[in-house]
Amino acid sequence: MSDVLATVTPSPLRRILGVTVMGTLGVLLVYSALVTAPSFGWRLVLLAFGGLALAGTVRLWQATQGRVELTATQLRDSAGTVLAEMDQIVAIDRGMFAFKPSNGFVLKLAGRHPRGWAPGLWWRTSRRVGIGGVTSAHEAKAMAELLAARIAAARRDA
Repeated sequence: MSDVLATVTPSPLRRILGVTVMGTLGVLLVYSALVTAPSFGWRLVLLAFGGLALAGTVRLWQATQGRVELTATQLRDSAGTVLAEMDQIVAIDRGMFAFKPSNGFVLKLAGRHPRGWAPGLWWRTSRRVGIGGVTSAHEAKAMAELLAARIAAARRDA
């Protein structure tokens, strides 16, 4: 097992705020479906979206119990899911206008990878991995700078 070089953990306040907002949305949608829906069709739609919001609340709470870890060879979460191998990371995008999670950054990968998502912590689509969401901004920035330095060093060596 490699030593962990940097971690990104969820901020407790952001985690609670995110779960509270999602849960409130779910409860309000279900309430609207049961009390104020104008027709049976709208009642079903509101119940479906309310259920999805409540399921998302549970998933957000569970996912943000973990953290993202950077080792010398890979980026992974604390559950052991490998998000990217270091040799697959091509670039990092942390600019203001980048399509990235809040308080986070996006990695561009050399090859395709299966999709994955831990709400509020990370997501992966094909050739991109986004780290952030309800995470601590300073930890994400430190990890991004460390990754940028490692990518630059790998390019120099190549």
